Amino acid sequence: MNDSSARASILRRVRAASRHDPALAGERGKEMFEELAAPTGGPRSKLAGDLLDRFCRRSQAMSSTADRVSNLAEVPAANARYLSAAELPRSAVCWQEYASLDWAGAGLAVAPRAARDDDLVGITGDFCAIAETGTLMLLSGLTTAATTSSRPEMHIAIVLAARVVAGMEEGIALPRREHGDVPRAVNFVSRPSPTGDIELTIVLGAHGPYRVHLVVVTP
Repeated sequence: MNDSSARASILRRVRAASRHDPALAGERGKEMFEELAAPTGGPRSKLAGDLLDRFCRRSQAMSSTADRVSNLAEVPAANARYLSAAELPRSAVCWQEYASLDWAGAGLAVAPRAARDDDLVGITGDFCAIAETGTLMLLSGLTTAATTSSRPEMHIAIVLAARVVAGMEEGIALPRREHGDVPRAVNFVSRPSPTGDIELTIVLGAHGPYRVHLVVVTP
């Protein structure tokens, strides 16, 4: 094979691979697509103890706070207690799936919409919680605006005990297993937003919420 034909062969394979068509990409291309479709994980140590307890400990070690309730109906009162103790506004925005909770009965004014610049408290759920790192995994969507967690100064997350998984691998696999694919954006929240840009002094809230509070629902 001369140089020109070798070059042409390489370019054909690149064009075929860029069209994401494994049938046109040759044997190596088919292997690549098969590996991407069924990734394998490396060796991992098994987490000891209860996953929910591990998640809460890891979150609190990174400056988040947590409270536990036994059902969703108790969430508004738990939020009201926290906001009062922290001397924070008793108004907030929330994801639409929590619009039906009795916020008014707890003395809170909560609007089911995306956050704006003047909203100080945002209430979200999460897609799942990752015990190994104390991380919330949030998926973007029409009713789960990313700004609700990232724009206000205070982020309150409702965490369902049944949605706590061991590690990042399980978290990443869950959207594909339940929905067939991942959404346009996935956000991971592990702690209040920190920065050490100024004299290497850690400051919370420079690029996002300076408080993260978890209301863990454990039926």
